[in-house]
Amino acid sequence: MPPDTLGRHGPPVDGAPLGEEEAEGLLHGICFKTGPPRTVGVELEWLIHDREHPEAVVSHDRLRASADAVRATSLDAALTFEPGGQLELSSRPAGSLMACIDATAADLASVRDTLGRAGLVLAGIGVDPWHSPRRLLREPRYDAMEIALDRSGSAGRAMMCTSASVQVCLDAGEEEPGPLGYGRRWQLGHLLGAVLVAAFANSPFRRGRRTGWRSTRQALWADLDPHRTLAPQSLLAPRDAWASHVLATPVMCVRTDDGPWDVPDGLTFRDWIRGGGPRPPVRADLDYHLTTLFPPVRPRGHLELRMIDAQSGTDGWLVPLAVTTALFDDPEAAETVYRTVKPLAETAGSPAAPRNPLWTAAAREGLSDPELAAAAAVCFRAALEALPGLGASDHVIGTVAAFHERYVARGRCPADDLPDPAQGPYGKGLVR
Repeated sequence: MPPDTLGRHGPPVDGAPLGEEEAEGLLHGICFKTGPPRTVGVELEWLIHDREHPEAVVSHDRLRASADAVRATSLDAALTFEPGGQLELSSRPAGSLMACIDATAADLASVRDTLGRAGLVLAGIGVDPWHSPRRLLREPRYDAMEIALDRSGSAGRAMMCTSASVQVCLDAGEEEPGPLGYGRRWQLGHLLGAVLVAAFANSPFRRGRRTGWRSTRQALWADLDPHRTLAPQSLLAPRDAWASHVLATPVMCVRTDDGPWDVPDGLTFRDWIRGGGPRPPVRADLDYHLTTLFPPVRPRGHLELRMIDAQSGTDGWLVPLAVTTALFDDPEAAETVYRTVKPLAETAGSPAAPRNPLWTAAAREGLSDPELAAAAAVCFRAALEALPGLGASDHVIGTVAAFHERYVARGRCPADDLPDPAQGPYGKGLVR
């Protein structure tokens, strides 16, 4: 799927001022591109740790040198680095689940080999269990982002510099109603998303201490910003709901040709169109604004599911990718799972995800929450039944089955296996 290329957005290009109706029309046209689900992608974020002493801070010079070495390798995926030095691989759209897995696995093997020669490893953890936020990238985008997110507290810096995730990208779905219809898939994402948070929660520690959350990463996202990280809270149809949400969300920054970018406080994009900003917005500003919205399910033509913690181990990442793809793209599994998660809407209540009781329980309790554990059990069984029909290899099916047996069938999640960061063997059990 197309990568976000954070940090590579330059100043605005010339263009005619954008009108309100034009902006709504553009959003309607680009947010849900419908058709039979055919492609899948994945975006993998990783922390980078020292192999022998993962609790030690890796110097900026060492990270820069390793980043240059990784950039020099031949990769199928797009490679970017996040503000705190996290590495991100964004796969190209693949025509099948196995094509995505095979290409990504080959890229990861190359990256791991390159980092290994420098004594570094990829760490699949949702939040760094030791280190405080340390921003390494000094670019106008991140300078502006830090200022904007600091208004809501410290969660923004922690997210920018110490978090990592697995983001699954799937086609929006068919125009027509049904288990593969885009409206159903949009709703499914916001209910199943909480189950995925709970099942793959993998970040119980921060700054050397237990936080009280199975997914501290999800707790940080929920605390990040009162508008930017929310799902659209509307009874409107998906396209209308998303367009309204985009225009009602405050602008993170207004890009300039020279000097620091402006960081207005409380200026919505609709207000900007109506003359409230320092200059009229153009189409490029709307495109940029979309990259600064971080809801749990982001429609970018396809659906980007952003709620899953990074996973430990060599093959941990492929489990959420395979399970999520099976539950969305196999019609029978999609129907089974939709019936299973639909009652969770009562637990969620009226607040938008991720700031509602369902998502809070998922992040705090993981699968020790009985309702989420029961839903996860059905979801994983449905995924395992569907994976052979999607062409999944024996290795992929076996890896998913092993995760199910170790965690889901026992009402547990990966966070329950992570020992205290103060214990010596902790790091070496995570960064292999």
